[in-house]
Amino acid sequence: MDQQIQTSEALRDVRYEIRGQLANRALELEKRGYEIISLNIGNPGLFGFRTPETMRLAMIENLGQAEPYCHQKGIFPAREAVVMQQQSRGVHGVTADEVFIGNGVSELIDLSLRALLNPGDEVLVPSPDYPLWSAAVVLNGGKAVHYRCRRENKFIPDVDDIEKLVTKRTRAIVVINPNNPSGAVYDCKTLEDIVALAKRHNLVVMADEIYDQMVYDDAEFIPMATLVEDGVCLSFSGLSKVYRACGYRVGWCVFSGDLDHAADYIHSMELLAALRLCSNVPGQWAVQTALGGFQSIRDLVQPGGRLYQSRQAIIDRVAASEYLSVQAPMGAMYAFVRLDPRFEGKLDDQAFALELLEKHHVLVAPGSSFNTIYTDHFRVTTLPDTDALYIVFDRIETCLEQHA
Repeated sequence: MDQQIQTSEALRDVRYEIRGQLANRALELEKRGYEIISLNIGNPGLFGFRTPETMRLAMIENLGQAEPYCHQKGIFPAREAVVMQQQSRGVHGVTADEVFIGNGVSELIDLSLRALLNPGDEVLVPSPDYPLWSAAVVLNGGKAVHYRCRRENKFIPDVDDIEKLVTKRTRAIVVINPNNPSGAVYDCKTLEDIVALAKRHNLVVMADEIYDQMVYDDAEFIPMATLVEDGVCLSFSGLSKVYRACGYRVGWCVFSGDLDHAADYIHSMELLAALRLCSNVPGQWAVQTALGGFQSIRDLVQPGGRLYQSRQAIIDRVAASEYLSVQAPMGAMYAFVRLDPRFEGKLDDQAFALELLEKHHVLVAPGSSFNTIYTDHFRVTTLPDTDALYIVFDRIETCLEQHA
C-alpha cells in the first residue's frame, strides 16, 4: 500500500481536546519519568475517591446473573430504580419502558442524537459546552449551533438570544445543568423560559444532569423533567460522577413529558440499543443500591466536605492572584478560570496550557476546548485535595509571572 488509508470526512469537524494532543503529550512526559498533575478530566477514582462499598457489593453479589445479555434497555431493577428516583423528584407518568441504560451517558447521547437527526438538522448546544455534545451532533449528520452562556451573566444563558438562533431545521436544545465546565446552576426562571421556547418551536429538550447532586451553598438543582409537560424531555444521568464510578460505565436516559408524541423516537432508540445488544450488565446491578441508599455525595459537597473545601481553595487562590479571575462554581466538579486581560495577544489558553504542561508538569483543559469564541479561560477539576491544589496554583502563578 503506497498511501495512507483515507478516514471518514465526518471526523473533520469533530473536536475532543480533553483527551487530545495535550493529554497525549502528558502521557509522553509520564513515560519519560515526569510526574504530571492531571486536572483535565473529572475522574474521581484518580484522586482517591471510592465508589460506595454497598454498590461494589451489589455488583459482586449479582455477577452470576450478569453473564448473559440483558434486555437492550437494561435490567429491570436498574430501570425501575431510575423511575422511582424520577417519581421522588416530581416527574410523573414515567415507567421502566421509558428508561434506557447505557455504557455511560456518553453512549446514550450518541444513540439519542442518532435516533433523532437527519443530515443538516440543527441542535442548540451551550457555549461553553461539554464537547461530546457538539461532537456527537456532527458525527450524526447534524449541525451544532452554539448559544452563548456569558461570563458576565454568571454563565446563565439569555433565552432571547437563544431564540434568535432557531431555524426551521432546529430539532433539539441541550441544557447542561449543573454545567460543565462553568459550574453554573440554572435558576427556575431560566429553565422555565427554555421549556417555553422549546414548546413554541417543537424542540426536544435534552437535559444533561450528570452532576445533579453536586451543588454548593444555596444553589438548587431543578430537574428539567419536572417542568416539561407538553413537550418531550430526555434526562441524562449516571453513576460516574455523583457515585464516583466512572469505570463502571453506567448511565441512563429517561423519556418524559408528552410520551404519545415520543413513541416513534423511543422505538428508534430501542432499535439502536438492540444493535449493540446491551450495555455493561455487572455495573447495572449497582444502580438500585446507588439510588436507593445513603447519598454520600451530600457530605462531600457541604462545608467541611472534601469537594467543598477543594472548590473553596480554588476560589481563594484565584482571589489572591493578580493574573486570574473566576466565577465561583455553584455545581459540578470544575472551575472555569479566566486569564487576566493583560495576557491578550501574548498568551492564549492553548499556549498557556502547553507551557504549563511542558515546564511545570500540570495538565489543564484550555477553555476553547469547550467550544467558546474566546481563548482566555482554562478548566481545572476540583477533585484534588487542597494541598495538591495549592501546589498547582503556585505553579500557575510561576508560569504567568514569566509573561506579566
